[in-house]
Amino acid sequence: MERHYTISDLAELLDITPRTLRYYEEVGLLTPIRQGTQRLYRDRDRVRLQLILRGRRLGFGLPEIADMLDLYDADPTEITQLQDVLQRGDKKLHDIERQIRDLEAVRDELTELRTRIAKTLLQKLRGDPTE
Repeated sequence: MERHYTISDLAELLDITPRTLRYYEEVGLLTPIRQGTQRLYRDRDRVRLQLILRGRRLGFGLPEIADMLDLYDADPTEITQLQDVLQRGDKKLHDIERQIRDLEAVRDELTELRTRIAKTLLQKLRGDPTE
C-alpha cells in the first residue's frame, strides 16, 4: 500500500514550508491527489520534491528542473535523463569554476588594496611624509 503525506507531513519531513509545496504545485512540478480540500502527496511526489530541492541546491532554475523531471517521466530507462543531467551538470560545474576564478581575482585585488591602504595609513600615523 502506497504511503500518503499531508502537506504538513511532507513539509516537516523535508524541512520546507507548506507555502513552498503549494508553489511547486502551482507551477506544475507536483500533482498531489485531493480529498476535499486536503492535499495528499504520494511517495512519487516525495521523490520528485527531493529531486526539485536537490536541483535548487545545485543552482538549477525551476524551468531546468521541470525539463529534467519531464525526461525522467518520459524515459523509463532513464538514459535520456541521465545524459541530460550530466550535460547540465558539466555546464553548471564550468559556470561555478568561472565564478570561483572571478571571486579569487576580486579577493586578490581587495587584499592588495587593503595592504596598500594599511601601509599608507601606518605611514600617515607615524608622520612619514613619503607617499
